[in-house]
Amino acid sequence: MFLYICGGYCGGNNVKKRLTSQYLNSKIDAGKHYDDNGTGLFISVKESGSKSWGQKIRFKGSQLELGLGSYPATSLAEARRISTENKAMTAKGVNPKIERSKPTSIPTFSEIAYDVIKMKQESLTNAKHQAQWQSTLEVYAFPKIGNRPVNEITVNDIHDLLKPLWKAKTETASRLRGRIEKVFDYAIVKQMLPPPNPAVWKGNLSVLLPQKSKVAKVKNQPALRLEDTQRWWADLQQRDGIGAFALRFLTIAASRSGEIRGMHWDEIELFGATKARQLGYHGIWTCPAHRMKAKREHRVPIIKEMLEILLALKKNKGLVFPSRNDTPLSDMTLSALMRRMHKADNVGYIDAKSKRPAVPHGLRSTFRDWVAETGQSRESAELQLAHKFGGALEHTYYRTDIIDKRAELLSDWAKFLDGILKN
Repeated sequence: MFLYICGGYCGGNNVKKRLTSQYLNSKIDAGKHYDDNGTGLFISVKESGSKSWGQKIRFKGSQLELGLGSYPATSLAEARRISTENKAMTAKGVNPKIERSKPTSIPTFSEIAYDVIKMKQESLTNAKHQAQWQSTLEVYAFPKIGNRPVNEITVNDIHDLLKPLWKAKTETASRLRGRIEKVFDYAIVKQMLPPPNPAVWKGNLSVLLPQKSKVAKVKNQPALRLEDTQRWWADLQQRDGIGAFALRFLTIAASRSGEIRGMHWDEIELFGATKARQLGYHGIWTCPAHRMKAKREHRVPIIKEMLEILLALKKNKGLVFPSRNDTPLSDMTLSALMRRMHKADNVGYIDAKSKRPAVPHGLRSTFRDWVAETGQSRESAELQLAHKFGGALEHTYYRTDIIDKRAELLSDWAKFLDGILKN
């Protein structure tokens, strides 16, 4: 048996190179782009921008070209795994093209979900909604039922998945249930499992979960008490990882989680030393309107402590705080970090009113408490928080965002966090 793996030139106009998630998510010329993992793996890019995996491999004197799925439904790591398996098959005298065409077992929930996600990406024009569809399933559903064959998942499994979220994040849980239902609808139509759909609401989950309207709304996010803030901040400073960096930046900027997690390097303007000295801050981060709750572009001054965080990170053209897959961090990453900090502390970090552990969004309330206690400018604080407000203040907002004053406010806040400026 003679095995041929694509060498330095593999057809098309592309030389093989080490493919990365960053490269795959960038604008790539149409054609075949080969990976250097030694298996003949390539990504095929159409003029439309759609991407799919393929593999060229020789088996018993004949060249085979295999399709390995679309990107990003099939990740880079998964494509490499499959191409390596195919190469191993040829070494054993097995034709991977024939072997992989044989009927397989019932697919897992995540496998079917990615097919549905692909369809949604093609039908939904709003990029935000496309991303939400995928991230909601990946964050909440996949850890629980993602690896299970779809025909083995019951209504009780769906109930167990949704129950912890139903009161704390009712809207999120409701959207999640609807998306899970769509995945099962697809599986039923494809005859991967018989009806009924275990995620249907009426006469099914409606028996096990209360109506959304009956669920008590959680009005306030648990916040740090001011007296615990400096101890908590000192704890956070000792934490490593991209999540810890993101949480530090979020705390100083008093920003929302989604604004931070979606931050790109091209949103950041850093000043030279002379200009920074003149203004008293080191740059501006401009968060685009589509990531803001108020749907208005929001400028944030970059003070010294924020600059230090940015300089500690590897700068590229992508996300400032990327996950391991070069996608935005999930909200759960920051929440989980705060839970670990709470559990590790002898006293814990508890909201004064609700007695629940503090969460990332509650840090904005802590910031407002500090502003009120120290007599800082309410106007500057509300603008920094990007809150909507009326009257004369609203008119001021439209005229100027008083970024210089907000830089002074954040500098004082950072000094308080570090214990330099007392409450």
